[in-house]
Amino acid sequence: MTSGQRLRQIANLVNASTLLGWLLAKASRTTITRGPRGLVIASGYRWRLPNAGAFTVGNVVIFRARPEHALGNPVLLGHEEKHSSHYAWCLGVPFPVLYFIAAAWSKLRTGNPASGNFFERHAGLEAGGYIDVTLRKPAPDGAGGREA
Repeated sequence: MTSGQRLRQIANLVNASTLLGWLLAKASRTTITRGPRGLVIASGYRWRLPNAGAFTVGNVVIFRARPEHALGNPVLLGHEEKHSSHYAWCLGVPFPVLYFIAAAWSKLRTGNPASGNFFERHAGLEAGGYIDVTLRKPAPDGAGGREA
């Protein structure tokens, strides 16, 4: 682990978000394994909410997929690792509140909870499986321009 990854791990232990993630993983009967870069991988999540293929609480990355699929998707794991850093930056428990405010603001502005969400954009929309609805498609030839 790098010193930054170790610092994130310690911060998320101190702010209790990793403990909260671990308790959620245990309560939902996931398979818990040690992951790369100080992360804990919880796989086989079956509860209805949140409706996501993966989500992070502290340094615990919770996947619906089986362990081999969870660890076999380094792009999504990297996206979730950035959310782990968000927990450290936001001092733990405030992060979900700030995340949901950002998601609501994004939904109001773009009609999508991820496209305008600072945290999802920072973690990488495409890496998280999101489509950036803020990108405008080019207008068809002759549309929007002046008539000759």
